[in-house]
Amino acid sequence: MPGKPMIRRRLDRLLTASLGALLAVAVQAAPARADVGDLTEYPVTTPASSPTGITAGPDRALWFTEFDGNKIGRITTGGAVTEFAVPTESSLPYDIAQGPDRALWFTESAADKIGRITTAGAVTEYPLPVAGSFPTGIALGADRALWFTESGTNKIGRMRLDGTVTEFAVPTPDSVVYHIAAGPGGVWFTELLAGKIGRVDHSGNVTEYPLPTGFEFPSDIAAGPGGMWFTASDKIGRITASGTITLFPRPNPGGSADGITRGPDGNMWYADQLGVIGRITPKGEITEFPVPDGGDKVPFNIATGPDRNVWFTELLGNAIGRVDALPGRAHGPHAGAAQPGPRRERSRHEDSRHERPRHLLPCGPGTPPGPPPLCR
Repeated sequence: MPGKPMIRRRLDRLLTASLGALLAVAVQAAPARADVGDLTEYPVTTPASSPTGITAGPDRALWFTEFDGNKIGRITTGGAVTEFAVPTESSLPYDIAQGPDRALWFTESAADKIGRITTAGAVTEYPLPVAGSFPTGIALGADRALWFTESGTNKIGRMRLDGTVTEFAVPTPDSVVYHIAAGPGGVWFTELLAGKIGRVDHSGNVTEYPLPTGFEFPSDIAAGPGGMWFTASDKIGRITASGTITLFPRPNPGGSADGITRGPDGNMWYADQLGVIGRITPKGEITEFPVPDGGDKVPFNIATGPDRNVWFTELLGNAIGRVDALPGRAHGPHAGAAQPGPRRERSRHEDSRHERPRHLLPCGPGTPPGPPPLCR
């Protein structure tokens, strides 16, 4: 099994895919648009915690992972943050999803474990069968099991609520299976380096669908109108249940889109590491909304909240952001709760982000064009 420093370096490279371009691209703040409301940012309590995954919980709050903080965070729709420590030290919690049992389930990438946390903060950890499995994405399947990706062993895992694990090999070797989501016919997942979208049915049969060039680097994936939608660097893609793929070029050709979710308005919303939150309609019409100083904050993952707004993590900004996707509507039953003011200035903790590598070194001869997610 690789040592933890090696695993940390590997996932750091994954998290900071294309971040070298941040030094060359300036994201300019634009005036607020009439068709979207305010953007508010709430700082995470632990300094330099690197919030990554985010999902809506069963308690009308948002839950998120703190990759460097080794914690699971909870934020109310009013902006109040609570944090819970993960028992295994330096486990690198990465992605998180709501389970069928009113608990939250998350991946512990460096620990080769799947974690479960109740809404009261009680954590249980389930070790995976194979060392070096390096779990990343996780999602609830239609079969009431938790499905997850193992980028280290190139497998898709399925965990029952008692911790029993079944694994299914992905045919393309070293594909770096990354994010996963339930959809038609099973669960769908991205193969970051193989340039493919995969599907595994509940019997374990795996089908792979190559993207047009294979160099699109698909990242996150979510169910939406007409099929599964996914981010692919400077494009947003859609794949139908039969495997037909459509790619929609984004306004910023140098983009690095990561998280994607179905919004409360029926459109798909995505987060771009270069500093914008984007929206794409079922017809492929794209609008992007800059995050103030977004290139320094790195919007990363995204989810629709119980208040019918869109929430996202800021990997280097150490904050959780909210976009009023339906302006003029209340933020839900907790809207009247006291909340901190909008985070418009850099906190004193942001300077610690220099500890994370900002540059990716060349991959060497034979590297395909495009961002080199795992090269260093």
